[in-house]
Amino acid sequence: MTINFTKMAGAGNDFIVIDAEKGLNHKKLCIAVCDRSNGIGADGLLVLDKSRKADYKMRIINADGSEAEMCGNGARCMAAYIVHTKKPKKKLFSIETIAGTLMAEAKGNVANVRLSDPVDYLPNITLTLKGKKLRVHYIDTGVPHTIVYVNALDQIDVSKIGRMIRFHKKFSPRGTNVNFVEQLKSNLVANRTYERGVEDETKACGTGSVAAAIISYLNAHPNTSTKTGAKMKVLTTSGEILDICFDLHNNEITNVWLKGSARFIAQGKYYY
Repeated sequence: MTINFTKMAGAGNDFIVIDAEKGLNHKKLCIAVCDRSNGIGADGLLVLDKSRKADYKMRIINADGSEAEMCGNGARCMAAYIVHTKKPKKKLFSIETIAGTLMAEAKGNVANVRLSDPVDYLPNITLTLKGKKLRVHYIDTGVPHTIVYVNALDQIDVSKIGRMIRFHKKFSPRGTNVNFVEQLKSNLVANRTYERGVEDETKACGTGSVAAAIISYLNAHPNTSTKTGAKMKVLTTSGEILDICFDLHNNEITNVWLKGSARFIAQGKYYY
């Protein structure tokens, strides 16, 4: 069969975007289409579907065929895709995901999305890796993320160490995405991410950047329990800087926005 597709990239994360096809096994399709040798090549497949409780519905399928609850960079790409192809009357529209309903807007190659509120913040967890103790932080920003603060980020073996943490028994059975973070300025951190489902380092991770931004802000402002419009910037491996903004109300994190690029790469027909 022939499937119309659009290839997009958000801060270096690349996706194949399609409209839902009734009766099609999207997970099997994803594995085929994301193959970088025999397919189009991408980190994942984004499927636009109809929703009963939001304006649109998005399914996020990783390159290995597993379905993700949320993807920040994917959400931005989907927002731009919706604006470009569906011409919504609303400037701000809702998108249903497994992690909850998000709000989105897009103009040109830039998209801004409000994610579901983070949960399960667990600071200062101690892991044992090959007999050594490692202090990490955990938060769920739609999908699970572990933060590891490092120096000399460019020298870290993200794939090797990331894989050990990703499958650590502490995070069983869901597993976790793993972010290696270096503080560059008071409002800027650099982030490299090992992504669950891709099972390797990606050039960027939206929900990982949000996790890095929130935890870095909380670490830098330990006595701040209420704040409107807290801001952090995250430098991704692709070189793009993502803007994260959120509110704190009595130590509860709400109103999380992620802003960055959502670029159209190609459109075409995929022979499946």
